[in-house]
Amino acid sequence: MIVSHQHRFVFAAIPKTGTHSVRQALRTHLGAEDIEQVGLFVNKRFPYDELAQIKHGHLSLQQVRPFLGEERFASYFKFAFVRNPYDRFVSYCAFMMRNGDVFTREPQAVMRHMLFLDPPEQHILFQSQHSFLVDEGGTLMADMVGRVEEMQASYDALCSRIGISSQSLEKVNSTSRRGYRDYYDGELKQGVERRYSRDLQLFGYEF
Repeated sequence: MIVSHQHRFVFAAIPKTGTHSVRQALRTHLGAEDIEQVGLFVNKRFPYDELAQIKHGHLSLQQVRPFLGEERFASYFKFAFVRNPYDRFVSYCAFMMRNGDVFTREPQAVMRHMLFLDPPEQHILFQSQHSFLVDEGGTLMADMVGRVEEMQASYDALCSRIGISSQSLEKVNSTSRRGYRDYYDGELKQGVERRYSRDLQLFGYEF
């Protein structure tokens, strides 16, 4: 997550949505009073003990809201990027198996394990995307939600909105795979639909 007091924005970094590319671009605009929490490639923590103890930078808007205060939180432009849940789940499974070739050899077996046999419920990368962006009642708090599928155009639009110059996003922490549809059968498709139903509904994604 990045909070810029200079430009009055909050960037909620949802896992597996190209967050490191966006962070890298946004850092060129940050001032001395702006803050970031991140745990991969760069290690930074917010100046709030409760949040600094968390070992990653994928904080939700709900988590940071009390520390910014209601007036500041309401007035700052809050944004994030989301990704088709079917594609994101494939990316998650490949990432978790990155130290071997098991996902390359048996991708559907890995996906079934993650979805049905031993879901990693507490793993931050496994969490639904909407959970980073909604309040206690389930209402979306983000002012803009960009899409990974049109990453550059979304980034250009948000830069225009917050009044900073845009730039070409670099690919960071990306991998090459087949199209996500190739990894699914009917059972796996239904499993993702059940687990990430709110993401599909809220952000308008389909298979």
